[in-house]
Amino acid sequence: MTSLQMRAVAAVLRLTRKRAMATPERARRRLAAPKGSSAPPAALARRHEVGDREVGGFRCTTVAPRGRRTGRAAVYLHGGAYVSAIAPQHWALVSRLADAGVRVEVPHYGLAPQHTYREAYPLVTAVYRDLVGEVGAAAVTVAGDSAGGGLALGLAQTLPGAGLPQPRRLVLLSPWLDLTLSHPDLPAVELRDPWLSSAGLRVAAEAWAGGDDPTDPRLSPGSGPLTGLAPVHVYVGTREICLPDALSLRDRARAEGAAVELTVADGAVHVYPLLPAPEGRAAQRAVVEEIGGRSA
Repeated sequence: MTSLQMRAVAAVLRLTRKRAMATPERARRRLAAPKGSSAPPAALARRHEVGDREVGGFRCTTVAPRGRRTGRAAVYLHGGAYVSAIAPQHWALVSRLADAGVRVEVPHYGLAPQHTYREAYPLVTAVYRDLVGEVGAAAVTVAGDSAGGGLALGLAQTLPGAGLPQPRRLVLLSPWLDLTLSHPDLPAVELRDPWLSSAGLRVAAEAWAGGDDPTDPRLSPGSGPLTGLAPVHVYVGTREICLPDALSLRDRARAEGAAVELTVADGAVHVYPLLPAPEGRAAQRAVVEEIGGRSA
């Protein structure tokens, strides 16, 4: 049964967030608006070791635990439809991972419309390469939510071409797997989604693609190769437009013998592991254990 808190979150989102990308015109205004700050909150630096460096002209923030290390590390790619900066909810998950002894690398990829995927892939590949060079691929998880979840899967699919090993695992929270938003089941699910609108997301997708074919697996990794990838765990709710493509990914993985696990939370909304509801807190605990735990 869906918790009262999740229902309340859904109601608030419908009142406060749904309109922002509900039409192409509103989406274009959002793209043109100033981007938010990507600086980590001061509380994060008080709690953990936090440092910034430049990688290929973009910032990358390292958040490492003080005193306790598990030997685990992660690259975390934040969501935001490729147009919004990292949000407090993302930093909260990064902080919990550091509490669990995980070193987390957070690449601040350039946002659309000023930047496209063509700049993001070299950045996240370089961050991953550096981290694997330090701790080994067997210690590294690549994780991301929403747009960042799509970028995380796309990164894993491009690693063979870059001569890099697969990470220990991939953890994807409500990943945006298909920029075309063309799944036949999507319109019915969109009616239940209190947050996301396909009309606005298509504008963001066009800007992120920068004139290239949106079906390219680097943009729509749901159509990319699955065999040979690290084990993938996808978390998704039933009240979000990312659900149909997540189900298709699971079904294709089964047919191809790829290791894709899917956790579907009934009544939950987009990126529910980041949200203040019982379903979200339980999922976040599972994600932290999955990334920071010692089990394979």
